Amino acid sequence: MKISDNEENPLLQSILNSIPDVHHFKGKWSLIRSKLVNLKTHISDISNFPSSVTNNLSLDLLRSVSDVLSDVSSLCEACKAINLPNGKLRTQNDVDSVSGRLDRLIHDAGVLLKSCVLQDDVVVFDSSSSSSSSKKDSVRVETRCLITRLQIGSSESRNSAMDSLVGILYEDDKNVLIAVAQGVVPVLVRLLDSPEMREKTVAAIARVSSVDSSNNVLIAEGLLLLNNLLRVLESGSVFAKEKSCIALNALSRTKENARAIGSRGGISSLLEICQVGTPNSQAAAAGVLRNLSEFAEIKENFLEENAVSVLLSLSASGTCSSQENAISCLSQLVSDDNQLKLFIAREGVIDSLKNYWDSSPTIHNLEAAVNLVKNLSSCPQIAETLISDGFINRLVSLLTCGVLTVRIASAKAIYELGFNSRTRKDIWDCGCIPVLVRMLDGKAIEEREAAAMALSAMICHGGNMKMFRKEERGIIGTVQLLDPVLNLDKKYPVSILAYLVQWKKCRKEMIDAGACMYLKKVAEMADDVEGAKKLCESLGKGKKLWGVFGRG
Repeated sequence: MKISDNEENPLLQSILNSIPDVHHFKGKWSLIRSKLVNLKTHISDISNFPSSVTNNLSLDLLRSVSDVLSDVSSLCEACKAINLPNGKLRTQNDVDSVSGRLDRLIHDAGVLLKSCVLQDDVVVFDSSSSSSSSKKDSVRVETRCLITRLQIGSSESRNSAMDSLVGILYEDDKNVLIAVAQGVVPVLVRLLDSPEMREKTVAAIARVSSVDSSNNVLIAEGLLLLNNLLRVLESGSVFAKEKSCIALNALSRTKENARAIGSRGGISSLLEICQVGTPNSQAAAAGVLRNLSEFAEIKENFLEENAVSVLLSLSASGTCSSQENAISCLSQLVSDDNQLKLFIAREGVIDSLKNYWDSSPTIHNLEAAVNLVKNLSSCPQIAETLISDGFINRLVSLLTCGVLTVRIASAKAIYELGFNSRTRKDIWDCGCIPVLVRMLDGKAIEEREAAAMALSAMICHGGNMKMFRKEERGIIGTVQLLDPVLNLDKKYPVSILAYLVQWKKCRKEMIDAGACMYLKKVAEMADDVEGAKKLCESLGKGKKLWGVFGRG
């Protein structure tokens, strides 16, 4: 259907010519006339595209134009009469109605022109095509068309378009990136205001959020998107709540969004899902809480909502994913609060940790549990319980695992547990000194520092010191950590070496490894490292003596 001289143009022009003759609602008809002029321009622009005669979107739009113009013409004739045939109130409502329908047509025509779908060749979406470039072009064209359909036409048409779009998004991560590049996110955010579209829209947004490189586009939508997702948490279906949590998982990683979620009652809604939601929605909600707990300023919101009790319950009885997220959240909340540590210990968190650990999660999933053990270990009363419950062996076994962050957390937990001579002996019995020494040569600075931390706590036990001295790379690896080029806390390697400097052989190894040069540089640093100057002086005396008596 093409707007041409023998179709709608004469009707539209006839209406424009007739409007000055109306007797009723002249102000409204003057506004309608300007809308018709605007619509005429848009329709003319659409008709200039050869594809407008075959493109389904343009054909649907032109049919709608035909219907509306017919109603406008009839109404215009009625308003030209001296007496309104349907009465003033009814006619006024009809005039307002067609004015609103013209607004919608103008909007739809503008969207169609801006979308560039009329410039696309007709491409059939075929996921079985062997050519990757062909697939990509096909998805791009199809997605552009669907995004346009989401913005124009009837609610039925938009619902159908959303179904198709969700199908494409869930088929492949690359499809998500293509849709985001085509501008799908702002369109989806606006559709959240539509009750009949909200559930499917949240599902689409959740899918977009699952592709990390798309998250910045979601975050850029700001509070409009955040507030809509929080409303879904409060009053959406079970399905919609779960998808909203998935989307919020991506959005809650910024401080600004975390504050907004905390101040808008989001934590309360998330905790409710953790209590009564489905297993999947509980895991997703706990994941959002895990992100929020990383921001210290949100802690008060957690305490106000009695979050700790809910998280303790979830850590004891949820799915593996729910438990992991709940444990991680608790770890963040108690990190600097001994009273809270004692509270969760009394409430059975250590048993929950053991049960979770023994349920054979992957090494990656153990990181949250190790971090909570590390944080609890800094409280001496709890540390003894952890040791008696066999957590030393659990931690030592992870020092050789293939996950860097877990190795680091385990070494730091061992450092915290080494708070007195008895616990140091218990750790020595597990034989972790050789493993920690090997970690001193790790590729990651964080791993080397964590190993030095643990060794600095262990070294003052006689058995540990003896075992360390037998390790060929022990002293050399420790001295190398003094290099100012390495950005790590020098107090740990200094502490280790200070315990060993009393032995002549150890002093010689330190000097040969360059300890004097490093210590002088460390001593000159702005932040004074405790024990560095004294250690440097001790080594300096040794060098002078060897200069007098020889090095035999």
